Amino acid sequence: MKRRKFLSLLTCGIVAVCMAVALGLAGCGGGSASSSKAASSSASSSANSGQAVQLQIYAANSLSKAMAEAQTLYTKKNPNVTFADTQYKSSGELNTMLEADPTAADIEITASKGTMDTAEEKGFIDKNTRVTMFKNDLVMVTSANNNNITSVTLDDIAAGKYTICVGDDSVPAGNYANQSLSTVGCFVDPDGKTGAESAGKANGTDAYAGTPVAGKVVTDTSVGNVCKHAESGDVDIAFVYTSDVERFGGVKVVGTVPANTHKNITYPGAVCAKSKNATAAKAFLDWCMTDKEAAEIWQKWGFELAG
Repeated sequence: MKRRKFLSLLTCGIVAVCMAVALGLAGCGGGSASSSKAASSSASSSANSGQAVQLQIYAANSLSKAMAEAQTLYTKKNPNVTFADTQYKSSGELNTMLEADPTAADIEITASKGTMDTAEEKGFIDKNTRVTMFKNDLVMVTSANNNNITSVTLDDIAAGKYTICVGDDSVPAGNYANQSLSTVGCFVDPDGKTGAESAGKANGTDAYAGTPVAGKVVTDTSVGNVCKHAESGDVDIAFVYTSDVERFGGVKVVGTVPANTHKNITYPGAVCAKSKNATAAKAFLDWCMTDKEAAEIWQKWGFELAG
C-alpha cells in the first residue's frame, strides 16, 4: 500500500516537473520572439530618423537665391540634414578654394562645363557622381530706369554704340559673353578662335584692343557685380544670365544673346572627392534633379533643369 502511494506521488512529481520545464521553454521562446520584434522595430525607427548631417556646398554665384530656397525646403523635408554657410563664388574661385582644402566641401556646382572638367582632372570631385543640373541663357541688360535703350543686338554692340560690362576670366558669364563678342569682332581670342570654339578668356591680354568696343569695356569679378554696373548706369549694357535678372532686379532685359554664338550654358554638379558626407551629398543632388517642388524653385529663379 505504501509502495503504491510512493509510486503515485513520484509519478505526479515527474509530470509536474515536465510541465514546468515545458512551460519554461515556451516562456523563453516567447520572450525571444518579443525581444527580436522590439529590436527590429527599434532599428527601423533609427533608420527612418536618419543621422544628423550638415552639408557644405560650394556653388556658382548665380545660384545663390535659388539654392538658399532649395536648401530650406530640403531641410523641411529631411530635418536631419542641414547646410553650412554655402559659399557662392565665381566658378574659378570655387576650384581655387578646393585646391587649398579638398576636404572643405561636400558638393561643388559650377556655372561652366570647363570649370568642372578642371575640378575632375585635379581630383576635386568624384567623377561618378557628376551630373549636368541646369541650363541658363545669356542676356543683355540695362538699368531699369534707362528709357533710352529698349532693344539691343550684338551688331549694335559691334557698331560701338554702347559701353558694356562683362565678367573677367574667372567668371563663366564673362567667358560666354566674350565668345559671343568674338563673333562680331569685339573680342580677340589669344588663340584666334571665335564663338563656341573660343575659351572666352583674355589670358592677360587686352582682348578688346583694336575692336569697336576698345575703351568701352568694364570687367568685374562676379556676375553680380557685372549686373550692378548696369543697374547703377555705370555702363549702358551688361552681359548676365537670365537668372541674374530675377536674382538682383534693378535691370531690364533689352536683348538675348544668340545661343549659337557661345558654348552651352550649363551647371554641372558633383560630390567632392574628399566629402565626409558623400551619401547624404549624393542624395541632395538627386533630389535637386527629381523633386517637383525643387523644380519649381529653379524655374522661379530663371533656371531650367538639364535632365
